[in-house]
Amino acid sequence: MLRRWGLLATLAPIGAASLIYVVIIRGFVAPGNHGLSWPLLGVLPMFVFGMWLMTVSSSRSAIFVATAVTGMAVSSAYEVFAGQNFGLIGQPWFPLVNLIGLMGDAVAGAGLVSMFATFPTGVPERRWQRVAVGLLWVPVVVTPLSLLTNPHLLVPQFLDISDATPNPLALPWLVGAAPAVDWVVFQWPSVWFGVGVLLSRALFGDEGVRARTRVMTWVVLATVLSYGMFLYGPPNAFTTAAVFVSLIAIPLAAIHGILRYGAFDIPAVDRGRLAARSSSLLIVVLYGLAAATPAVLFADGLTPIGAVLLTTLLAVCLLPVRGWLQRWIQRAVFGDRDRQLMLLSELGSRLEQSVEPGELMSRLAAAVRDGLDASWVRIFLAGPDGRSVASPTGVAGDVKGEAVASCDLDRANETLGRIELGPRRRGDYSDGERALLGTVAGQAAASVANVRLSAQLAEQLDELSASRERLVAAQDDERKRLERDLHDGIQQNVVAQIAGLRLARNRLQRGELTADELAGLQDQARETLTDLRELAHGIHPPVLSDNGLVAAIESSAVRFPIPLTVEADDTVRAERFPEEVETTAYYVVREALANTAKHANATFASVGLARKDGHLQIAITDDGCGIGTLAPASSGGLANIRDRVAALRGSLNVSGHDPTGTTVLVDLPIEREGHHVG
Repeated sequence: MLRRWGLLATLAPIGAASLIYVVIIRGFVAPGNHGLSWPLLGVLPMFVFGMWLMTVSSSRSAIFVATAVTGMAVSSAYEVFAGQNFGLIGQPWFPLVNLIGLMGDAVAGAGLVSMFATFPTGVPERRWQRVAVGLLWVPVVVTPLSLLTNPHLLVPQFLDISDATPNPLALPWLVGAAPAVDWVVFQWPSVWFGVGVLLSRALFGDEGVRARTRVMTWVVLATVLSYGMFLYGPPNAFTTAAVFVSLIAIPLAAIHGILRYGAFDIPAVDRGRLAARSSSLLIVVLYGLAAATPAVLFADGLTPIGAVLLTTLLAVCLLPVRGWLQRWIQRAVFGDRDRQLMLLSELGSRLEQSVEPGELMSRLAAAVRDGLDASWVRIFLAGPDGRSVASPTGVAGDVKGEAVASCDLDRANETLGRIELGPRRRGDYSDGERALLGTVAGQAAASVANVRLSAQLAEQLDELSASRERLVAAQDDERKRLERDLHDGIQQNVVAQIAGLRLARNRLQRGELTADELAGLQDQARETLTDLRELAHGIHPPVLSDNGLVAAIESSAVRFPIPLTVEADDTVRAERFPEEVETTAYYVVREALANTAKHANATFASVGLARKDGHLQIAITDDGCGIGTLAPASSGGLANIRDRVAALRGSLNVSGHDPTGTTVLVDLPIEREGHHVG
């Protein structure tokens, strides 16, 4: 960081002072010899961009640009200085001043071509390419040797100074090296090295490298072509304008690289902001130059009032162009803000009108497609396992090809779904549009969560109503069974006993009653008592109230028609659970075992009980064909078990074994601590 700012503090004053000197001399001191086109249209935009780039990046490419544009400004200042001071050319110290101009040209060429060749990272991918980039700087190293080897002064190419000007600093014993030094300074194929590296990367690099260098390659080829026409073709306004346009296109191509590929090592979060800022700065500079340059160039033929009027007229006429360029850049960087604001304003009303997930997703997909100008949008919702389902819930547009952008619907650390976007109908998605997609996804996730919650509550309410109906029906069936058992069994026994007692009383009055008759009546009363106990055991076994859950289950196991084991540790055996928990657990086990006996064709069954983390866990296992496989889910034994467990807010899980057998797992929360059997 300190190195970058130190380099900026050195280069910026040198380049700015050079350009100010050129403008003062060419614009005011020597008004009869104007030459402001190159410094204003060729050097100034590049210099502004290079200095700005140094404020936001410390990459090698940024250093290349800043060094090159400073060299361009220094070289331009030297040409103005030498052109205005021909009388100083013969001075002994002038070769040192001339060296400044030569070094400016060498640094400008090496820096720009190095940036082209290594764009956008500053480091090419292959070793031979890195070696070639190093060779671009050979003229910068060799140029100072021209002071010692050449007996005549080497001057910049566009400076009108005789090549026969003597060089008093030359060393006679190094004169033999002059041709080689001169060739390196003026003929060294730096441009071809750099263009060759860039073309090799643009044509033969991997797909990512080709994409990153495509725009810069076209700009560089246009610059080389226009500059070659300017140097070797007949001078005309077309070639001159082509050179200026191609030079202005260089920072535009660099801005494109910042925005799309993170050129100059600028992070993704800063690309849009920095690209928009640099583009706006460049537009302001070009706007000012376009408005002021004609008045400066034609100052000799204009009065002061005419120059002011011409500048004002051009400034007013160019305002729409400036506004259009700024809006175009804003759309390119951040997308169509009007369309995006409309998307956000309409999204809320669209989502509020949706009452179920399918309709909500369809409305959301249509809104996102319209707001981001996507070719198509599809939305997936997550299933119970948290993964997106295979089929999209909402689709807008004709889905073709792969998605180029996506965003998850996240809500409270839960992924509810995913939005996928097809290619944009015009251009690519900007960072601002991708950020807007995240904002929309956040809003939609809240609506999706609310709709899903409403649907779940409605489903639970329906299940609760159905559960209550099943419980009422089960209670009615149980009441009818009790009435039938009492009427057909115990009631008949009691009626028979009453009749026997009446007969015994009559026989007693006649003195005919015997002890055997009383013994028979006693046996009948005992049988009735046994029947009553059996009936009461079916309603609520006394052993459950007296000895606890495990003892009640083991008591039932004695009468089970197939081998049955009950497994529970001493802690569970000794503990008494809340009455509603014990009653529910007992009847759940009875119902599950009844299903096993009726439907499973099992040869063995087991019941396991355990207490864990405030819950009573029960596992009923058999080796048959499956508990409840012959009963529908909405009725029968499993439905009764599920209803009883749900009443205590417990959970039920039925799982099959391979190849046969079933396990019913029941988890009942214990609302209060139990106590031990005393």
